[in-house]
Amino acid sequence: MQGASQQPVGPPVARTLLATAIAVVCGQLHAQSGEPNEIETVRVIGQAASTDRALSEQRAADNIESKVRADDIGDFPDNNVSESLQRMPGVSIERDQGEGRFVRVRGVAPDLNAVNVNGIQVPAPEAGRRAVALDVIPADLLESLTVVKTLTPDMDGNSLGGTVEVETLSAFDRDGLFYSVSGAGSYDEHTDQTSPEFAVAASNQFSLGGGEKNLGVAGAVSWGKRDFGSDNVETGGAWDFDDNNALEEFEQRDYMITRERLGMALNVDYLLSDDTSLYLRTLHSEFRDEEIRQANVFAFDSAQQPGQTGVTEVEKELKDREETQDISSFVLGGQHVSGEWTTDFRAGYSTAQEDEPRHADSTVFVADFTDGGYQGHRKPSALYPTGFYDDSNFDLDEIEVTEGKTTDEQVDVALDFTRDLYWNDNPASIKFGTKASQRTKDSDVNVWTYGPSASLADHATDVDYELGNFGSGIDPDSIDGLIAGPGQYEDIASAIEDYEMSEDRQAAYLMGTVDIQQLRILAGVRYERLDFEADGFGDDNGTITASHYDNDEDHWLPALHLRYQLTNDTLVRSAFTRSVVRPTFEQLSPGFEIDGSEASFGNPALKSLESNNLDLGIEHYMGRAGVVSAFAFYKDIKNFAYLTDKGGTPGYTAFDDAETFENGNDASLYGIELAYSKQFSELPAPFNGLLMGANATLVDSSAEIESYDEGSGTTFRRDIALPSQSDVTGNLMVGYETQKLSLRLAANYTGKFLQEVSDSMDKRYDIYTDDHIQLDFNGYYFLTDNLQLTFEAININDEPFYAYTGKEKFNAQYEEYGPTFKLGLALKSL
Repeated sequence: MQGASQQPVGPPVARTLLATAIAVVCGQLHAQSGEPNEIETVRVIGQAASTDRALSEQRAADNIESKVRADDIGDFPDNNVSESLQRMPGVSIERDQGEGRFVRVRGVAPDLNAVNVNGIQVPAPEAGRRAVALDVIPADLLESLTVVKTLTPDMDGNSLGGTVEVETLSAFDRDGLFYSVSGAGSYDEHTDQTSPEFAVAASNQFSLGGGEKNLGVAGAVSWGKRDFGSDNVETGGAWDFDDNNALEEFEQRDYMITRERLGMALNVDYLLSDDTSLYLRTLHSEFRDEEIRQANVFAFDSAQQPGQTGVTEVEKELKDREETQDISSFVLGGQHVSGEWTTDFRAGYSTAQEDEPRHADSTVFVADFTDGGYQGHRKPSALYPTGFYDDSNFDLDEIEVTEGKTTDEQVDVALDFTRDLYWNDNPASIKFGTKASQRTKDSDVNVWTYGPSASLADHATDVDYELGNFGSGIDPDSIDGLIAGPGQYEDIASAIEDYEMSEDRQAAYLMGTVDIQQLRILAGVRYERLDFEADGFGDDNGTITASHYDNDEDHWLPALHLRYQLTNDTLVRSAFTRSVVRPTFEQLSPGFEIDGSEASFGNPALKSLESNNLDLGIEHYMGRAGVVSAFAFYKDIKNFAYLTDKGGTPGYTAFDDAETFENGNDASLYGIELAYSKQFSELPAPFNGLLMGANATLVDSSAEIESYDEGSGTTFRRDIALPSQSDVTGNLMVGYETQKLSLRLAANYTGKFLQEVSDSMDKRYDIYTDDHIQLDFNGYYFLTDNLQLTFEAININDEPFYAYTGKEKFNAQYEEYGPTFKLGLALKSL
């Protein structure tokens, strides 16, 4: 199974998926136009009932959004919030070790989208990012997920692609006592590991004072532990295309991973009177990741062609780390109605942190050989040098010990007023309000190196690697004992990774709605002010200096939404909105490092990204659980941030190389989003249990980047696609449901996208993530009215991850995970 001879299976399947989605959408628009709705009285259960409720809420919304309810979330084989979102139109995900983590909306990178939990923004655990890794939140705690694609003035304007709204369960979303208890075991075929998971949720309503039930309490706990792994071979883009596509180095990697998730939610609703209500929403989620990564790094003395051999340095490397990410959110709010006025108020506190306790982050044993090489381009395999399997040839180079902690905290207070009224005898409303938020993010990293004398022969272990021979790995327990004893060590100047940044926002808005026959108009404007401060450190040739920066910005964010009722079941929507997003914390970092003529800088002076957004689309609702829709969208983006080399330019003339971040010229993104969902209840039995859903999003983008070429003394410019933007994403689902049985087969496709610009002047070294198609299956059967048997199969087609450099045949990273199977029981109230 050589990588060089394999042909990708993604594109033909993708074209089939896209063609299916478009044909279904167009066919249903033609078939349904002018036809009366004849299936309103059909009883819908299970998947269809949940889908129908979500579509009803989506239909009533003033803006453009996609929604999924709790039962639908459970009907897919998804382990976390990120994987649940990938089924929605216009949404795709970034995966880590095969599991969904970060969410892209309409081709916009995860750091440029927002995540709200119970109405307040969630900060990000990772040091350099704004993107929230949604695999931290278990899917069992959810009531609904909404992806808002066009913002209204009463919403934060901090997303370019969309805002993910996460709602946890509430007692008043159900009638009376509700409970659910589930347990499952999963099997990872790649590592032959089995893993358990467990979840319990309950809610009930109570009467305080002897009258109607006015107190609702809901709680949930979810826990899961997964042992799995992957095999990898990667070049990192180390090709020399000026030397006949020769390779400079590559790595073999073997991962063994344990991921443990714990989620808890406790929500309380209290109806003080018919006019006043209070609520408390709490969420705590903990994600612990233990990773043991064994690696062979083959570095050639001079770039080599496949089949050649030459002087080769081989490093045996071990990364043994434990990382814990926590997200906690607390929201206290309420509503008071007085005549035509409604007052909403809320205060929220949310925190996210990432903690890496002191650990041996990198242990390296090294040996030099005269006859190492490789074969293949897509999936390189090693030509092992003579003496490679003799562990005594490898001597310890160094052990790098690391500890770090990142904390991101945010406090929000908001007050909103709404009044219903009439304008020229037309129903209308006016809404205004204010919001203040304070966000502080700090990072603290410490690094030491140890250099005792040791041989791999005394610290070796076996490695199960399926992409070729690996030889010995490094025993983690042996290394722990080595650094625990007396030894020589030195501090590394890690202060440049230490910083504290604060962002204080004040916002006010005014908006109104009016219904003029079939037309609903929503218009308004939001004003936001940002005060930004950054404190950090720089390393100037070994001298540590403190740095400080502060700045403020003002933004006016207008919005106009139009919703026209074309027929009883057909809506036309259009919107103009403006949104604004800050660059990532990595880009804004005040830290810098100067080493002779080479330097790297963060750029706290970066401007916020602004986007003017246009949306136009049509939705046709087809009775219960049925919808077909088509939307076009366009985004004009200013000040997008990118990495460039400023060496030799004014302000950087002392450096040959000076990497930093700059605001780019204008960028644009546009696309079409198609979606279809239907339960075929009008068909004769047994076909009336058939369900089908399909969606596809086609996106294109363009952005100009520039870099200074010191050799020619000119500024070089070129156009790129926006990073993370796939030309095509899509889903196809086929399901079948009866009173006792539910089956669902789902295909998810993500087209190739630009992952990283390695050289701003040479597109040959751009790193792309290849297209990815994954098949998943979910089924359950009611053994009794309350007891449910569940089965899931994830990544049935054993789809690998592949990234390439410039052209598809030149490996950047290849990784295999294998399928996972899960069997469980769930006990639920009727």
